Amino acid sequence: MRAVVVGAGVGGLAAAARLAASGHAVTLLEAAPVVGGKLGRFERDGFSFDTGPSLLTMPKVFEDLFHDTGGWPSDLRLTRLEPLIRHRFTDGTSFDSGARVRANLEAWSPGAGDDWAAFLDRAQRIWAASRKPFLESALHGSRTLASLTLRHPGDLATLAPGRTLRDLGRRHLRDPRLRMVLDRYATYTGSDPRRAPAALAAVPWVEHAYGGWWVEGGLYRLAESLLDRCVELGVEVQLGRRVTRVAPPLVTCEDGELPADVVVSDTDAAHLYRDLVQCPPATRRLARATPSLSGFVLMLALRGQTPGLAHHTVLFGDDYDAEMDAVFGDLPAQDPAVYLSRPPGAAPDGHESLFVLVNAPRHGPVDWHGQPGYADHVLDVMARRGVDVRDRVLWREVVTPADLEQRTGAVGGAIYGTSSNGPVAAFLRPANRSPVPGLFLVGGSSHPGGGLPLVALSAQIVSGLIGSA
Repeated sequence: MRAVVVGAGVGGLAAAARLAASGHAVTLLEAAPVVGGKLGRFERDGFSFDTGPSLLTMPKVFEDLFHDTGGWPSDLRLTRLEPLIRHRFTDGTSFDSGARVRANLEAWSPGAGDDWAAFLDRAQRIWAASRKPFLESALHGSRTLASLTLRHPGDLATLAPGRTLRDLGRRHLRDPRLRMVLDRYATYTGSDPRRAPAALAAVPWVEHAYGGWWVEGGLYRLAESLLDRCVELGVEVQLGRRVTRVAPPLVTCEDGELPADVVVSDTDAAHLYRDLVQCPPATRRLARATPSLSGFVLMLALRGQTPGLAHHTVLFGDDYDAEMDAVFGDLPAQDPAVYLSRPPGAAPDGHESLFVLVNAPRHGPVDWHGQPGYADHVLDVMARRGVDVRDRVLWREVVTPADLEQRTGAVGGAIYGTSSNGPVAAFLRPANRSPVPGLFLVGGSSHPGGGLPLVALSAQIVSGLIGSA
């Protein structure tokens, strides 16, 4: 069977490798000159930055992927991060998450360790109830929830579909700073904790149970290893080839057509259904969902070393609700939480590469070209919170939501496509099997969602739906 994969992000690379390993003749088309999609790399003057994900959770998903397609690459090495994340607050306090999180929390705020342990017990049950039907299987709309109700009614109560992540935090966590930490996990799916489902509590459980991992040499090494695997398996990889129409059994590019028995799209689902195929039901379904938030990025080449930073550090503000009101109200946040990543070995001796990310609204509602001062504002926010690097900047690169849209094809720069806002949001996310015969979807804008493990799981689901040649 001839399979054409459109888009060489991690989902497209993983799908191409799995389909080739199953005996299909696979062609992989990518409009950009490099693979990786949102998992990118930027290098300049000896400084290196991962421009997308900066840690890996659920490494077994990738162990399974490489095992199923030929074995783990000998040059791909993972290192467990400890601490996983340093959380810093405006009152000057901080704690580290990781293997010793309970003890760290008790030292930080008496009773917080016990609260977090009780919360994790609930989160573990949520993970167990949601993993198979919602993450490792294709969704079938509300029928998935109905079947869960009939077969495992206790699991439905555990998932608490009528409650939000914010509700769960208020129920289990007394310290408002710790509730703010939990709120942040909603943004990992581009969502608002006040509207995102309680089921997202599975995310901190996954971090706790499986750890956070760094790929030596940077996360982009994953994309390079997947590309190598595709080539080993005989995938025909065509870079710099832009697709203009998808209509199985044909895929149309700017410079010609390709026959395809099946097509797997790793492009943004909104772009796919708006620009590449004619499918009004899918377009209407997407219109009912809230788009995910985007991100505003600074890549800073710095002299010297910043004291007090871990590999990943979050600088929290005072009012998370004000931040969410802004970014989901199409305004740049004035007091955003700031995420910092400082990986080892990414800068010349005596220097450091610092990746800075804040939540941001989409391009379109906001004219990011008209926000030239926002980068300086973010640096000022960091300085007020004790991380003042302004006098050590050799150079900086700014990536706005408009840039994300242009570079990755994500409509408006919405990193995850649609958010998880609302009790039925999971069922509005584009399914892996599209309404168009012969067309399948992988990647962060389709089921089961964004993040490296879920993107790889989307490829596993689609490979199973298509089957062997």
